[in-house]
Amino acid sequence: MTRTTILSTLILFPTIALAAPVEQGPKNVPGFEPAFENQTRAPAMDSGITLNVETIASGLNHPWGIEVLPDGGYLVTERIGRLRHIAADGTVGAPIAGLPEVLAEGQGGLLDVALSPDFAADRTIFLTYAKPLGDGMSVTAAARAILPEAMDALQDVTEIFAQTPPSPTTMHYGSRIVPDGDHLFITTGEHSSLAERGNAQDLAKTYGKIVRVNRDGTPAEGNPFPADDDALPEIWSYGHRNIQGAAIHPDTGQLWGLEHGPKGGDELNLIKPGANYGWPLVSYGIRYSGQPVGTGEHSADGITEPRYYWDPVIAPGGFAFVTGDMFADWQGDVIAASLRPGGIVRLTLDGDTVTGEERFLRAELGRVRDIEIAPDGAILALTDQSDGRLVRLTPAARAAQ
Repeated sequence: MTRTTILSTLILFPTIALAAPVEQGPKNVPGFEPAFENQTRAPAMDSGITLNVETIASGLNHPWGIEVLPDGGYLVTERIGRLRHIAADGTVGAPIAGLPEVLAEGQGGLLDVALSPDFAADRTIFLTYAKPLGDGMSVTAAARAILPEAMDALQDVTEIFAQTPPSPTTMHYGSRIVPDGDHLFITTGEHSSLAERGNAQDLAKTYGKIVRVNRDGTPAEGNPFPADDDALPEIWSYGHRNIQGAAIHPDTGQLWGLEHGPKGGDELNLIKPGANYGWPLVSYGIRYSGQPVGTGEHSADGITEPRYYWDPVIAPGGFAFVTGDMFADWQGDVIAASLRPGGIVRLTLDGDTVTGEERFLRAELGRVRDIEIAPDGAILALTDQSDGRLVRLTPAARAAQ
């Protein structure tokens, strides 16, 4: 297409000119250039859709993770160490008893919850949490348990993963848990401190990793480091900072991760077995002090590039891929939680490349920690506040085309 043709097209069809990104303020690292087109600041989109916000439940204390139950109700974790059953009509049940011991300090607490793919038959759930170890030490941990139909107390609670080594820092725990058939992906953080963050590159430690285990916690067959004496066999990928979002693409079956960067450099990654995602050697952000991260570069040989990054950050929580009929035009799009500036972020994809970005409900929702898609296709979101809410988002209107 010639320059004249492009200009003529833009005059005739001005809405095709999508070069401008979402309004988001200046970059923290303006000298860094993306590795490929649309790796950051993809064209801003306007779907013409506004979202109706229905509060299903309120009064939740910093809710962190959500799962939809087959009966139409929900399981929600509260970071202070409570697991709640919320009925389909929004009634919030008493805290479910029988949880493992949780350290609810700093960024720690009861974190994610997931259902077994066979939950209707086996009533198995999975939890992640900050596990206290005494003397001020803690780790990211995961457990499986049986949730009886009475929803009153967990049974047969069994720890299936504990991060190594213990940490004195109550930050950057991760931690999403994603069932995939008979296996589980568990994401961890690197606990943030300068003394510890380098462990994200150490294959003998499970800081800053995604691990892949069987339901009993043993390393899953097919992991990338089974015969490496210097690597833990449960590791699937490494070089992560703090992954608080993970989901499997409904069409490709590929795992994607969403992680916090430092000052700039939040990342959406397509997760590949054995891949190194760079932290803390390289980053598209800088340290909070303004000093460079690692080498001071944003990429290096042997480092897997993020499929998308944000500078400034969105401070991402969980995310989901859109399914169902309610948002038919959004099938396969990413819907991500944002803690700062808040609201939700939509990304469109062409294969593994982001093609556009749209943002919603920053003021209305504030800090959003997790996203789930309801069976009918509605978007479910948890707001991360002391009076947190579970809300249901549906299309309210579509602008005239």
